[in-house]
Amino acid sequence: MDTTLTIRLDRQLDAALTRLAKDAHRSKSDLVREMLRREAALEDLRATRRVLTQLAERAGYLTDEDFFREIS
Repeated sequence: MDTTLTIRLDRQLDAALTRLAKDAHRSKSDLVREMLRREAALEDLRATRRVLTQLAERAGYLTDEDFFREIS
């Protein structure tokens, strides 16, 4: 089931979004959904990186060189 989210945009942001939608021949809603999906995916990657960085540091991998030395 789809849900609806209502947000307020200042004039400048609305103008930018309107221009982007017009240039892409897409609706503003479609563009915002895509932007939110991308940002959610990026945040998932950032969270994964934080976890992996902690695990690598505990294992003694503090630099890229540490890692590459181990696998070379």
